[in-house]
Amino acid sequence: MTFKRRDLLGLEGVKAEEIGLILDTAQGMKEILGREIKKVPTLRGKTVVNLFYEPSTRTSTSFQLAAKYMSADTVSISTGRSSVVKGETLIDTARTLEVMGCDMVVMRHPIGGAPHFLARNLEAGVINAGDGMHEHPTQALLDMFTIREHLGRLEGLKIAIVGDVMHSRVARSNVWGMTAMGAEVFLSGPSTLLPPGLEGPGVTVTPYLEKAIDQADVVLVLRMQLERQKAGFVPTLREYSRLWGIGSKELALAKPGALLMHPGPMNRGVEIESEVADSEQSTVDEQVTNGVAVRMALLYLLLGGAEKDEVAN
Repeated sequence: MTFKRRDLLGLEGVKAEEIGLILDTAQGMKEILGREIKKVPTLRGKTVVNLFYEPSTRTSTSFQLAAKYMSADTVSISTGRSSVVKGETLIDTARTLEVMGCDMVVMRHPIGGAPHFLARNLEAGVINAGDGMHEHPTQALLDMFTIREHLGRLEGLKIAIVGDVMHSRVARSNVWGMTAMGAEVFLSGPSTLLPPGLEGPGVTVTPYLEKAIDQADVVLVLRMQLERQKAGFVPTLREYSRLWGIGSKELALAKPGALLMHPGPMNRGVEIESEVADSEQSTVDEQVTNGVAVRMALLYLLLGGAEKDEVAN
């Protein structure tokens, strides 16, 4: 299958075949990460710009490493030290990047839809690295890649996503991606943090934690996003932890050996207990490594690395 996209703005509407191609390509990229010299010339001559309007450690660094491992040139723009603080608009930033000749923009923005706007006004490709509470497609892809590595498939699995669903772009992208791949997704959290409209084919929304986790193959814990909460959605964090935090007792409700996942950064003692976060069932560290492989795969596919390799062969 040939990858026809120029941008990756979200996983809503993306077909299983496309997701499968990304995950298959990431498998090959992960082999590169295991080498002593983690460098291939595939994207030499290409320029990738990291444009982050929100703080990021994992995603930003992951994209930088992914680009550098494939020999692309990288530029990181911190909006706190750029013309944005002088009043430059997003469209002006887009035009500046255009005339500088960049090939791909990796964008994180606090407003949902901002990467879509950029993509409409930019000849270069755009990857959504998180837009408001809308989507975070590359996080969902690395989550799916991790699950497939451990369990061999996504189809037919029961996956529980627990916590602050309302403010989670990770949850939304995972819903679209996992259901496209044939998984059954259970979303659970306090009723105040379960937004309407997410229930549908392959998706069950329930305020009952036990129902969501019961016999689950995967338990994905979401971070409590206090920085996005404009009102008191839970009485106290202690109360949230008591009722919704995932520890060994809660994880025992899932299937024996079920995977425990978290997109990071973790609020230990709030949504997840250290005893399970550091257990053998936890894939948290693997998710970080797999994030580099998945982002390498995306840059490779979106920037035409496959076509280059076909010509070379």
